[in-house]
Amino acid sequence: MKLHIKHTTDYRYTEPLRYALQTLWLTPLTGPAQTVDFWSLGAPEELFAQTDAFGNSIHSYTFVGELSDNVRWSLVNAAGVVQTLGVAEFTDAQSMPLPQLYLRESPLARPHPSLAEFGRRFITSPAPDGKADLQAILALAAGVAGAVSYQKNSTNVTTTALQAFEAGAGVCQDQAHVMVAVCRSLGIPARYVSGYFYAANEPDLASHAWADVCLDVAGRRWVSIDVTHRCVIDERHVRLAMGTDYSACPPIKGVRHGGGEESMTVSITIEPA
Repeated sequence: MKLHIKHTTDYRYTEPLRYALQTLWLTPLTGPAQTVDFWSLGAPEELFAQTDAFGNSIHSYTFVGELSDNVRWSLVNAAGVVQTLGVAEFTDAQSMPLPQLYLRESPLARPHPSLAEFGRRFITSPAPDGKADLQAILALAAGVAGAVSYQKNSTNVTTTALQAFEAGAGVCQDQAHVMVAVCRSLGIPARYVSGYFYAANEPDLASHAWADVCLDVAGRRWVSIDVTHRCVIDERHVRLAMGTDYSACPPIKGVRHGGGEESMTVSITIEPA
């Protein structure tokens, strides 16, 4: 499926902005599951590209205001065309971090005994050879989706996997975090993935999140699981970035000086190209 994506982030400030440093995880890469035909980024200042520790393409810019400036608005645009291939299982390149990196705890997806206890309902014990059974992983994903029901605006970007699990509710980000944290609690490497999801009747899911679970540690083999929809990814999914959890690959992260109170409006449209 060929999808045209437009992602706009609009910032407004109550006072003049003096300084801002922003990093953008807003550039999808061509890979086993997709081909990027075209992509562009727009920001208030010149963008500088680099690759982060997880293999994501990131861009940064710095804004420095003059005392005479009265800048109270900024805009970040991302747009392009991506052809999705519906490939859910893939092998990481040798240049990528080893799967064992994704066993480490992270701020939003820490292993926990209660998560391990829940996970053992579906996966009795991880295979000693570092391999995981896909059907068991899918059963776990369905279990997580049932335990953490999708409820819009029930959490925020700082909600941890354990908090969402104990509350029994969250959004796609939380469901992905719980899936990742349960897998780590069982000794199975897992990582968080941010991306886009195309569905004409689900516009709230245009900005989406899912999980990569390692099927074979030695072979660097992974499968992408959409916990929200209880399935492996398909042609509706566009992969944007990945990391240990959301805090490692948010769409935009930065610091600022001045500006007073900030308000942010995000608009994402996805249409067949």
